[in-house]
Amino acid sequence: MPVCHLPKLLTFVKMKYTQHTLDKLEELLSEVQYVVRYERGTFQSGYCILEQKKVVVLNKFLQVEGRINTLIDIIPKLIPDPEVLSQESRKTYDHIHAKA
Repeated sequence: MPVCHLPKLLTFVKMKYTQHTLDKLEELLSEVQYVVRYERGTFQSGYCILEQKKVVVLNKFLQVEGRINTLIDIIPKLIPDPEVLSQESRKTYDHIHAKA
């Protein structure tokens, strides 16, 4: 059964809202075998996590800033053991986790 949420108030993290930042966050999730997909849905600019299939579905109409804020909100919930991440992804994770 999918778990669907609306995003909380935007998490304030001093990160640049660029495609490069979004790519780093997607890479972090891919290291723990999560697939990020952008789809249309009824989650109204939120997200949906299919935990059994390790799929994160984001609203495809979100701009880069909204995508980044949504991923920042859910990454700490999806990665219970950050030790499995590469050194670069671990830095990104620590930065997100410290602000969450």
